Amino acid sequence: MKRLMFAAAAFGLAMAGAAKADPIEGKWKMPSGYDAQIAPCSGGFCLTYTTGPHKGKTFGQMKPAGGGQYSGTVTDYTKGGKQYSGKGQLSGSTLSISGCVLGGLICRSQMLNRI
Repeated sequence: MKRLMFAAAAFGLAMAGAAKADPIEGKWKMPSGYDAQIAPCSGGFCLTYTTGPHKGKTFGQMKPAGGGQYSGTVTDYTKGGKQYSGKGQLSGSTLSISGCVLGGLICRSQMLNRI
């Protein structure tokens, strides 16, 4: 009986480790004061407004690039919904998101803070 309980506990710990969330997942505060949610989608992560005039709209899709870095696309709704190549850098509870043009030569960034 003890072996069965040990095996069940070991299996439970293994499954909990496999289901561990990526550090980028969660709720974030935008510089505008609006909130956003980052959650798994399409083999990566979607960044979606949860408050403000663009509530419910996805403004980014990122995939892990290693070392706390992410790459994908960013949509700027203040520019009519234009889409740019994007990148993200996670450092502690701050996420820097950039939208870039001309192969990354010109980028505009904003810092998101975990809530």
